[in-house]
Parts: sequence; structure tokens; C-alpha cells
Amino acid sequence: MSSAKTQYKLGSQDLDIILALVRGGTLAEAGERLSVDASTVFRSVQRMEKGLGTRLFERSRLGYRPSELALSLAQHGEQVEAQLDAARAAAQQSPEQVDGTVRITSTDTFLHALIAPALRDLQASHPLLSYELDTSNQLANLTRHEADIAVRATKRPPAHLVGKHIGPIRVALFTARGGKWKKANADKAPWIAPDDALPEHPSVIWRKKHHPKVTPQFRVNSILSVAEMVALGLGVGILPLFLARQRKELAQLGGVLDEAQTELWLLSHAESRHLRRVSTVFGHLSRSLKLD
Repeated sequence: MSSAKTQYKLGSQDLDIILALVRGGTLAEAGERLSVDASTVFRSVQRMEKGLGTRLFERSRLGYRPSELALSLAQHGEQVEAQLDAARAAAQQSPEQVDGTVRITSTDTFLHALIAPALRDLQASHPLLSYELDTSNQLANLTRHEADIAVRATKRPPAHLVGKHIGPIRVALFTARGGKWKKANADKAPWIAPDDALPEHPSVIWRKKHHPKVTPQFRVNSILSVAEMVALGLGVGILPLFLARQRKELAQLGGVLDEAQTELWLLSHAESRHLRRVSTVFGHLSRSLKLD
């Protein structure tokens, strides 16, 4: 191990920069997240790499690809970020209950499988909070205050939002338990898919690539509807593991579809994140939403 690597001491600002570049993927997006220019991010990364004696990012025309070390340091950065959020929320606490309305936008899948159970637990400690829950496939504009919090599947969240990466959304092909469809004859099975409602959904793209001759017999407008119809034995469909594992009527066909994986993010706008009612709900969701 080099002496430079042992002498260099990472600080919280270093972790902020690494985390922003991992999330943003480019110097410009990282700079926007940190409210600095891209050259400042570039110089900071160079300084850290020189001090640590190792590369943190691989540069290419597509952006900055993090090394294993950078990904590990970004996880530590997320932990520091979460602790700071918790500390800020604690500093705002007073003996009285938190009240007010919090607007959350998500899809029906995330609402029923993840968010509602988390809000049930929060209701016990903060009964004066109320909620407006919007379920759609469109990301509400948090900047225009159409919502306070968004729970969304995306590989790269908008740079102007602050958030927490919940984890990877892994998916697989499912059928009804005890049904006649197997992986080997999946092409012959009726398919249930959200083609028209979500044409860019990773599951739709994957199916068209790997099963190009399949035309879904049932087209629906949500992944939750896919799960309901597959459970009834109407055909096969691609579902997230966190949702399918809650349903004993479903059986997985084959392994996890890595190409169709995306990421779950909890998002808010910097201007409203530290409002007491928003920070209380955001903090609770960041601790409660689990995909595994």
C-alpha cells in the first residue's frame, strides 16, 4: 500500500462529490447536484485519486463509470446523507405531533406493495398527518409542488431532485402456481403486458428483444394488473420480485432477468425536503421501503 493512500483522509465533502458523480454519471450532472461547476468536480476527483493512489472512475464519452471502490464510498456517502437528514429532522422536533398534508406520487404497484404498509406504521406515531396519494405512470413535477415526495423506478433520477436510492428492482417471468405454462413453452402462453401504457418499460423492451414473435393477449395499464391477471391463471407476465413474492399464487419461470432491471428511488425537491411534515414522511419511507 502506498504512503499517499495511507496518509490521505477522506472527508464528508469528498463523499458528497463521489456520491453525486455516481448518481449523475457526468461531471456536469454531478456539478448541478452539488451547485458547483463541472471543473470543480473534475479537480476534486483528481485530488482524491492522487491522494488515494488509485482510480475512482473510468472516463469515457458516455460519462464516468465508478470503480468498486467508488461504489463502496458512495454507499458510505448515502449513509452520511441519511444520518444528516435524520439529524435535521430531529433538530426540528418538538413535543407536539407533526401535522399537515404530504403529497406522494408513485405507481399503484409501489403504493400497494411498499408505501401503504410503511404509512400504516407511520400513522401510529403521527396520527395528525394526512396524505394525498397520486398513482400514475407520469412523474409529477416536484419543482412546481404538484407533489412533495415521489417513489419512482428510474436508472437516473432528475438532477434537480434530492433522493435516496432504495435498491435494484429485479424482475422475472411468472405464471400461476400449478399452471400448465413452463419456461420452455413460454412463447406459446398467453402474455399479459403493459405495452400501450408503458412502451419504454424495461420488461416490455426485454420481451420484444427475447420473444419477438409474442403478441400479448392482454394489455393492461399497470404492473399490478399484470400480477392480478397472472395470479388468476390467464397467462404469463414479467413481474418485480418484491411484488411476486407477496403472492403465493405465483410461480417463477426461470431466473432473474438482469437486462430488465431498473432502480427504485425516493425523491423530493430540495426546497420542500426539510419541511417538518415532508422530512418526517421522507425519513420514515427511506428507512422502511425494502425490496428484498
